[in-house]
Amino acid sequence: MSGSNAIRGARVGSGPMGEMDHGVRADRKEVSYWDALGNETVRYFSADVAEEEIPEQIDSPHSGLPAGRDQNNPPELLKNEPYKTHLAYVKERRTPEEAEELLEEALQKLRARRGSARSKA
Repeated sequence: MSGSNAIRGARVGSGPMGEMDHGVRADRKEVSYWDALGNETVRYFSADVAEEEIPEQIDSPHSGLPAGRDQNNPPELLKNEPYKTHLAYVKERRTPEEAEELLEEALQKLRARRGSARSKA
């Protein structure tokens, strides 16, 4: 057992240990985002990207809350409205007086139709 295996544990073609020349690193900018709980998330963007193309808000991977670029004023979670039925939306659009008028018109049309059907029979 003379000698040792010098390449054991090394990748073929990896070059000398500690080699720093693995290509040119692209210039980039670091942007921090904070959520309402104070969690910081860092995103990196290419240095070529215009400032207006960098998003103002992201979803925090830590909490799922929206995260903004202003540490002192993080965005608040928007309150979800509960499910509304069709009737709830109609009640928002109409006053009770308008609803009474529409109901009366519909009943008159129905009575007229039923009355004409009875006379034919």
